[in-house]
Amino acid sequence: MYRHIEVALTAVDATSTRPLTLQNANIMIYEKADERLDYLIKSLMQDVPQARGLVVPTETDEKRRLLRALMNVRPPLPATPEFLTAQDEELQIQLREKGIVEPSAEGITLWQGDITRLRTDAIVNAANSQMLGCFVPLHGCIDNAIHSAAGIQLRQACHDIMQRQGHDEPTGQAKLTPAYNLPSRYVIHTVGPIVRGSAPSADDRRLLADCYRNCLSLADETGLHSIAFCCISTGEFHFPNAQASEIAVDVVRRYLSSAKHLRSVVFNVFKDADREIYEKLLS
Repeated sequence: MYRHIEVALTAVDATSTRPLTLQNANIMIYEKADERLDYLIKSLMQDVPQARGLVVPTETDEKRRLLRALMNVRPPLPATPEFLTAQDEELQIQLREKGIVEPSAEGITLWQGDITRLRTDAIVNAANSQMLGCFVPLHGCIDNAIHSAAGIQLRQACHDIMQRQGHDEPTGQAKLTPAYNLPSRYVIHTVGPIVRGSAPSADDRRLLADCYRNCLSLADETGLHSIAFCCISTGEFHFPNAQASEIAVDVVRRYLSSAKHLRSVVFNVFKDADREIYEKLLS
């Protein structure tokens, strides 16, 4: 079990088997490492009525999968400081286990792997028009991966933007949020075009170019020096990978030649096929 103790401490130890968290001089002590996960899962079940009858697994990996699934389906709602502290500790531990990658070269580079490991000033999220993240539990899209690693604060930040905006996010635009538990400083969200026919139309190609251009412009205007792009529109949105990559490289090369602050652009790929496409384009 966990308990609260009123003490006047300022230190946090999130790596031991008895992790401590500080919230307004209120220390939450877990007798076992997995009890943080139990606390988070049971808290999320209160926000997700259809999950209240689920049995919490006993293995740590399965608990983490359930935690992610519950985070995926949780609607944008306020959370208690205690929950956010425990969640942030858990996600930071998971991040350290994955390892942080710090691209150092200026110009254009290619990196294959999990974009949520990259420590750049911003990473780009291929969002949908609701811009609230993916609600499909454990889905393999980049939107799901970024929201899951960032924490529930990211969905809430996106919700606040959408409430102020009052309409769906247009294709080709860009919005900036904090990155929360990601190693990057910011997430830039953009909605790519959905290819509905056998080949992308002229409008599809123009809108995809807008995605890259507006993300670069927003990063540059914010004073950022580095940005990492996922493969926008090539997955669930069916843009052909080779054509999308050609557009991405062309826009980035043109923009970097006159950028004010931006110095480094990383093309992040996950599949071998995408890596091979970019290697040819960048050689």
